[in-house]
Amino acid sequence: MTRTVLIAGTEDSTGKTAIALALGQRAADAGLSVGYMKPRGTRLQSNVGKTIDEDPMLARELLGLDAEMHELEPIVYSPTFVEEAIRGREDPDELRETVRENFEALSEERDLMLIEGASSLATGGIVDLTDADVAELLDAEVVLVAPYESAGDVDTVLAAADRLGDRLSGVVFNAVADASFDSLESDAVPFLEGRGIPVLGALPRTRELAGVTVAELAEELGAELLTGADTDGFVERFLVGAMGGDAALRHFRRARNAALITGGDRADIQTVALEASGVTCLVLTGGLRPSSAVVGKAEERGVPIMVVRSDTLSTIDRAEDVVRRGRTRSPETVERMGELLDEHADVEAIVGGG
Repeated sequence: MTRTVLIAGTEDSTGKTAIALALGQRAADAGLSVGYMKPRGTRLQSNVGKTIDEDPMLARELLGLDAEMHELEPIVYSPTFVEEAIRGREDPDELRETVRENFEALSEERDLMLIEGASSLATGGIVDLTDADVAELLDAEVVLVAPYESAGDVDTVLAAADRLGDRLSGVVFNAVADASFDSLESDAVPFLEGRGIPVLGALPRTRELAGVTVAELAEELGAELLTGADTDGFVERFLVGAMGGDAALRHFRRARNAALITGGDRADIQTVALEASGVTCLVLTGGLRPSSAVVGKAEERGVPIMVVRSDTLSTIDRAEDVVRRGRTRSPETVERMGELLDEHADVEAIVGGG
């Protein structure tokens, strides 16, 4: 009999893809036949005129699946789909049947089926296909992936548990900072387990999974690199150059693994940022190139400078999205996530086969 586990998240970019695929690899290593499905594609990219979700593509590669993309991802939950659905042009019953039929085909002779949840627990509500609905439809147990920074995050987990009901088998906290572990272990875990919600793992925040390299950021932003500095440094957060020199320097000096985003004409802010050891690179907006003095100083200090054509606000939004998504769609990320699961989670309890 096939065991079905749905990996859901309390919010977008919690690490569901990397966790699901790492669990699938561990289960396969334990001798189980593993299948995968993402009923609603929500992380969409355009590829040769087709809208696709890259997560099932990576799953097919890493788990050695021979299913077609439309089987692994029967519903493309695009903005156009949503518009058609709210106009009554999508039949929820037909969609549910499509999901069920594809699941039955994919799960045939599988010991374990891993179902990847949508971008949030609310996604799919307009066609009665939220994660809770999918779990009920496919008779799946649910592993909830959640971030944790402080005790207040327990509210979000409890709300998710109410949505998922008896289908919830437990919680995996991901990307937990060192400063938050004491609170998690001494307060949150006992509280949740006292409410009947098992905590199946608490994965530490690691640099490899928390950010992107300067080179990756430049590629995602379509930026032009102006210096020959090393681009292997990590970016986890962003600073915005919108303050005076002294205040900016104090602010920048407190940063770690940060990129400064500012206008290409703000030589004052750029110069100050180059004095701060925690600033990994400069992202200059508006298509404006910095002065030769700034470029020279950056070369001297080994700080990459990149120039983008978009304005500062648009660049911030795009850059934050890049870092929030991190490197979830790479085999290296899945491998590292597997190591973290081995060390900090009860893999056997989640997927069996141990």
